[in-house]
Amino acid sequence: MNELRPLDTGFIELEDADRRISLGVAVIAVLAGPPQRHEEFAAVLNTRIAGMPRMRQRVRRTVLDLAAPEWENDPAFDLGHHLRWVALPRPGRDAALWELVAAELEERLDRDRPLWECVAVEGLADERWAVILKAHHSLVDGVSGLAVFETLCDPLPEERPARSGRMRQQPENAGWAKLAAALPAAVFGTVRSLVPVGAAVLEQGPVSSLNGPIGHRRRFTAVRLSLPVVSAIGAAYHVTVNDVVLAAITAGYRELLRGRGEDPAAHPLRILVPVSMRADHAKYVMDNRVSAVLPDLPVDRPDPVDRLRAVHMTMKAHKSGGAPGAEHLVLGLARGLPFAAVAWTLRLVARFPQHAVAGLATNVPGPRHPLTLQGRPVLELLPAVPIAMRLRTAIAILSYHDHLVFGITGDYDSTPDIDVLATGIRGAVRELAERAGCDVAAADPPDRTPYRPPVPEPRPPDMR
Repeated sequence: MNELRPLDTGFIELEDADRRISLGVAVIAVLAGPPQRHEEFAAVLNTRIAGMPRMRQRVRRTVLDLAAPEWENDPAFDLGHHLRWVALPRPGRDAALWELVAAELEERLDRDRPLWECVAVEGLADERWAVILKAHHSLVDGVSGLAVFETLCDPLPEERPARSGRMRQQPENAGWAKLAAALPAAVFGTVRSLVPVGAAVLEQGPVSSLNGPIGHRRRFTAVRLSLPVVSAIGAAYHVTVNDVVLAAITAGYRELLRGRGEDPAAHPLRILVPVSMRADHAKYVMDNRVSAVLPDLPVDRPDPVDRLRAVHMTMKAHKSGGAPGAEHLVLGLARGLPFAAVAWTLRLVARFPQHAVAGLATNVPGPRHPLTLQGRPVLELLPAVPIAMRLRTAIAILSYHDHLVFGITGDYDSTPDIDVLATGIRGAVRELAERAGCDVAAADPPDRTPYRPPVPEPRPPDMR
């Protein structure tokens, strides 16, 4: 199916509604050792995207938007339009990489070409280099975007050579049949679940410096934490890893407000939390399959354990309320409507100056096994997401191996104190680790991972 889904089209409409935003989603891979030779890297990249037709397709719109936009093959596809090399100034500290990521988030992707690019970054300290893979949000969400990067990596020993074929589009006829069968029983529950969500977005909400007009420039920083420690905190308090993550983000926003002279107890802080609706079999389908909930974060609570328990109860209530499933059903029903009506509705929503939501936090589970890219070990993966609709900060959380990384995007002019948010997140996890009896030192790993040459695994004995 070549038509864009309603949510995919929505991200294009949202970008068109505000010339100051760019809706590129990025994953940054920090790799060990010297980078590949440029021509070798390009050749392997070109081979691996061959199994992903969407990477060679661009968006084609119809006159007056009478029909939904479609993906069409780019007859002049040239990898040179999508791959470039840059070098960081010496000494190649992580702060220089964060500035480059921020600059990449500012730049829009060329709509006349497939909506992705790859930036190879040389000159990182400690014998490292990096790859920034950015794709438009109309092409991927967090899960499918990470799946694209995994497909570009070297196959694992147990995987079949035809790994790249998994990125092909999958038919959805079965899903439509199930939707049609469930429709009569679902309508009432859908309306009942969506009313509070819609009201939450449309209400004016409290005045906060976290919500307001944003400019063109961006800031970016990252917080590295230990996934085993965060998991141990969750086990100690009988909550999920996502609960611990949101409690840490709550603490970060609390410190940010206090640093700005605003009273965190004056009002709750509402954020947008995307929820993946992607089935396991659709992991490698390139589109958006997300819904969302809008929890109020307890920024008024000074005690870290009290905050964690409050977050747990809030998220439990949202998950049991059925809002994510209801929103997902509405997005499915939108495919049956005339596209012109859907497009105009999306444009109106994109221009609505919402005040009720103050931030975004999205948690994407990454691979637990080590990856390599063209023979180079991937030391860490970092996520980066855009900001829009008056949200001056957005936080993406990505797990990889034993690491948990918070990638924080901020508006350049209104969020000069982005490091306060990062420090608050790191400090909250340390506090929770100490209260839970975990290894506090392990909770806060070094700011960068030094390169250590991989130790080859012993070969099994020949049993022939």
